[in-house]
Amino acid sequence: MKSLILIIKGFFIGIANIIPGVSGGTIALIVGVYEKIISTISHFSKNIKENILFLLPLGIGMVLSILVLSGIIDSSYKNYPLATTLFFVGLVLGGIPFTYKKIKNKKNISNWFIFLITFSLVIMMSYLGTKDTFNVVSLNNLNLMGYFKLLLVGILASGTMIIPGISGSLVLMLIGYYYPVIELIKELTKFKFNNIFPIIIFGLGILIGIILFVKLIEMLFKKFENKTYYGVLGFVSASVLAIPISTFLKISYTLVPLELLIGILLLGLGFIISIKLGDK
Repeated sequence: MKSLILIIKGFFIGIANIIPGVSGGTIALIVGVYEKIISTISHFSKNIKENILFLLPLGIGMVLSILVLSGIIDSSYKNYPLATTLFFVGLVLGGIPFTYKKIKNKKNISNWFIFLITFSLVIMMSYLGTKDTFNVVSLNNLNLMGYFKLLLVGILASGTMIIPGISGSLVLMLIGYYYPVIELIKELTKFKFNNIFPIIIFGLGILIGIILFVKLIEMLFKKFENKTYYGVLGFVSASVLAIPISTFLKISYTLVPLELLIGILLLGLGFIISIKLGDK
């Protein structure tokens, strides 16, 4: 049962990493596995069997969601942006009380300044994502430098996926790698392996980035726990606004009352799922 819960949590984290504007780190935080992920990866060799039993179900859930739902989520995001967006807003809203409980000494004004900085950073990034000024790169026939850039992009993407409130997929979109990577993943789901090497290089970059960034984040939690949680709260709270901003300021959209109604229901569903998963 515990493994099944972890697979479900990993499933939602994986979905979040597909959607531009939604942070996988945020979803990991609100379903209650963020700190455990950081600690487990950072000290993997200390208790290998226990760490594998924790990370493997999460990884299975993430891989399943990305492989199975990358096309579906991408399609629903394009065709039903309001309903899809409200579902993720509900997930984030449900996680804010969980994050707030982690904070000690809530009357410290200087710590709230950290909250404002991280909150503003996420909002600014969401506005950057609305500008169609980026070029989409090609991952076909890459040379050695192209593969090296793809490795660096994987490292960058993993860092932004880990940090709550910052969308790795939005960062990929800004630098022109989001749609090419999604297309490669779609090919894998259709059992087309012509371009498997770029995915391997990108995945290697993600693995390297995760190892590097978890060490940094663990250090911040260890030395500046309360201040770090204020920063995380700023990231997560801003996501409630950043997710709709990064969606609706870059598309032309006509409000459909039925979709709004379904979206409100999905917002409530996302909120409930977030609360329930955070308690497990």
